[in-house]
Parts: sequence; structure tokens; C-alpha cells
Amino acid sequence: MFEAVEELLVEHAALETRLADPSVHADQANARKLAKRYAELTPITRVYRAWKQAGEDIEAARELAAEEPEFLAEVKDSEARREELTEELRLLLVPRDPNDDKDVILEIKAGEGGEESALFAGDLLRMYLRFAERIGWKTELIDANESDLGGYKDVSVAVKTRGSTEPGQGVWAKLKYEGGVHRVQRVPATESQGRIHTSAAGVLVTPEAEEVEVEIVANDLRIDVYRSSGPGGQSVNTTDSAVRITHLPTGIVASCQNEKSQLQNKEQAMRILRSRLLAAAQEEAEREASDARRSQVRTVDRSERIRTYNYPENRISDHRTGFKSYNLDQVLDGELNAVIQSCVDTDAAAKLAAAQQN
Repeated sequence: MFEAVEELLVEHAALETRLADPSVHADQANARKLAKRYAELTPITRVYRAWKQAGEDIEAARELAAEEPEFLAEVKDSEARREELTEELRLLLVPRDPNDDKDVILEIKAGEGGEESALFAGDLLRMYLRFAERIGWKTELIDANESDLGGYKDVSVAVKTRGSTEPGQGVWAKLKYEGGVHRVQRVPATESQGRIHTSAAGVLVTPEAEEVEVEIVANDLRIDVYRSSGPGGQSVNTTDSAVRITHLPTGIVASCQNEKSQLQNKEQAMRILRSRLLAAAQEEAEREASDARRSQVRTVDRSERIRTYNYPENRISDHRTGFKSYNLDQVLDGELNAVIQSCVDTDAAAKLAAAQQN
């Protein structure tokens, strides 16, 4: 492991020299690529230097302890510190998800359960919007199909960071674990006898693709226009402004009816389509990848429920990580950090175990 780190330190120093050269910045795209790699290697360099310093501190404390026993405590402290740094370094060396810096498009779809499922989809949307607000992310409603009682049959929202972030700390790094079936247990608003029902909503999270990442041939698209519609016959347009785009080679469909003009709806639908095509390509690559790659938390089959929201017990349970807490009301108000961190930790442990086997 440490031989690999020495090589990374050499690369880090070389990048630092190159980035200090003004001529490198004449090519902005290349400069950004170099700066991104430099930022990725900086934490490894910092922790490794601290690890080496801890080793020197141990040796110095041992020499002093040979003459003065009171320094034995310092030896133990330095050894404990070095163990912590060793573990941190191992985690930093695990291959990172290349999409972790990306923004995302998050889609929520009502499942079985009729209006209750649509209301739950609305609750999930509010949860994610509040979570984004707490972190300082920006959100943008792309498309929404409301139900009669104010829930959502389906809704799409873009979630973006504000400005630059630390490497690997983009929106995808946290929200990628939210994809899957979310199950709710509660007394529905439509239930007159107070019985608890179980329903579900599906969440799909895809990294937002740049136009350069996904090549879309115009002849591969079928574009249909139709009239937008709202709940109860409201918000019905008198023109065909809604747009549905079908990518013929893959059968992937994206639609949007939220904007007032056909052009705006087409742009938003293309945005969703690009992200879905990128996600499909990456999933295909994952199917061909190693067992270590497939074992990551985020590759859990989306047909399986990932989480249960139990209102009577105020309990939330994540079935992938074993996380459980009794503050559902706070989680639904955007306090998602602990739930997501359990997924991050489980994912990191799986990656580390896989890396140690190889």
C-alpha cells in the first residue's frame, strides 16, 4: 500500500509544478483536469505525511521512555494516532466513484397505494428539498404530475451544489444511496377507520450528464407533443406544449409538461434523457465489472425496498445497512445525515474489504 502512496506523492508534486506554469492554463479544460486530480491527491499526501510523522514521534517517544518511563504514555498515544491514520489512508486509497462530484436529477414516482402513495411521494420530495436546503444545495423543479389530493404521481427535481466543493463531496456522493423503493406504514388520510396501511414510492437518482458526456443522434429520437394536464382537470393547456422524447435504440423515455412553452419542455426532457442514458451506460458497465464493484451499496436492486418509514412508531429503518432510529419526524424534515452516513460507511467498508482481498 505504501509503495503506491509514494508514487502518488511523486504525481502530486509533478502536478503542483505543472499547475504553477502559466502556460498550462492556456488550455482551460486541461488545467481543470489537472487541478481536479491534484485536489484528489492532496488529502492522500496530507494524511501520509502525518502518518510518517507519527512514526517518527513513536521512535522518539520510545527512546525517551527507555530512560524516563513517564514517556510510555506518549508512545501509546502516538501508536494509537498512527493506527487511525493508517485506516484513514486505506480508505483514501480505495477507488472513488467518478460521479461523486456530479449534481443529480432525482425522480420520485408513486407506486402501489393510489392517492396514499402519491401523498407519500410528496412527503419524500419535501424531505429531499429540506435536506438540500440544510446543506446549502440548490434545487430546481423540472417536471411534476400532481395527484388530486396534492401529492405527486411523479416528480423530477435537479439538485445542484453552490460553487465548488471538496473532491468527492458533490450531490451524487450523498444522494446516490437514495435510489430504490421507499415503503411507508401509516394511517392514510383517506382511511376512515384508522387502520394502518403500507404503500410505497420509488426514487431514482441519476448523475446529471453534461452534453459532451452523452452523444445523442437526432435521428435516434422520436419527439411527441401533447397537451399538459393537471389534477382534477385544472391547469390544462390549450396548446400542445408537453413533450415526450423516446430514444429509439434503447427505448428510454423522458417527458416534461411543467414549462409553459414546448421549447422549454423539450430542453428539460432532453436534460432528463441525457442523465438516464448516462446512468444506463454506467449500469451496463457495472454489470460487466468486478464483484467488488457490484457489491457497492448503490447497486442494490431497485426492485427491493431499501427503507421503511413507520409513522406509528416514529421509526425509520434502512434495510441495507441495519440503521434504525426513532426520529422519523426529524428525518422527514430533512435531517437525513445519519441515515445517509450509515450508507456511506457501509459502502466504504465493502470497498475496503474488496480492496484488501485483491
